Amino acid sequence: MTDADAIRRAAAEWVWLPRDSDHVVDGMVAVRYPARFGGGVRVSAFDREGTPDEAVDAALDRARDWGERRTTFWVGASDRPAGLADALLRRGAVHEDTVTVFALALDEATPGESPGVTVETVRTREQLRDVDAVNVPVWEQAPLDEAGLDAELRELEADWSAGRGFRVLARIDGRPVSTGGATIVGEFARLWGAATLASDRGRGAYRAVLAERLRLARAFGASTALVKGRVSTSAPILARAGFRTYGEERAYRLDVD
Repeated sequence: MTDADAIRRAAAEWVWLPRDSDHVVDGMVAVRYPARFGGGVRVSAFDREGTPDEAVDAALDRARDWGERRTTFWVGASDRPAGLADALLRRGAVHEDTVTVFALALDEATPGESPGVTVETVRTREQLRDVDAVNVPVWEQAPLDEAGLDAELRELEADWSAGRGFRVLARIDGRPVSTGGATIVGEFARLWGAATLASDRGRGAYRAVLAERLRLARAFGASTALVKGRVSTSAPILARAGFRTYGEERAYRLDVD
């Protein structure tokens, strides 16, 4: 499998840019989230000269320029300058989330069985509605309108046709209960957006979604799966599936004054 430093670099470079978001890359990646995802600014992938406090100030200035107050900093071991977390905590930032960076060689993948769960590749508008029925309550986001469904379907079709990625959906007794996607970037399959309805957790749905993504990722030509698992939910499942740990990333919230 790819060496540990390359995996950590790939994880640090991985930034989600939602449709209809604004973003700026300038020694960091700052993303202004659309209202559907609650708005606010997320900053990550720091790579700049100067002090940690100067980096924090630059991020807050960006949020201020956009007229946003809520600012979330994602900080990992690969960020430069070092010491960002300490600088944020000195200013009263609140630690909100932690994810573990995991990777697995796809030829070693053995995610296990999930009796009673069916899983399918998402290719239609109706399936996207079912995906949204999972994502809305899990991520506490607004549902897709008709235009949003059209845009999602276009992106889905384009990514599938180009071999760039896909989304899968798991059902129990025909009900949509879990979903997740993958994007192929070079040798890496970035596994993202995994969500399972709270009422159906512990029944193997996440594991089924994981298994299908690993299978398709290998078919799409990737050799290494990369995923960021929340320590409170998916991280234990990923560890049991054979994924190895390559550090953590932590989210700190520090709002603009």
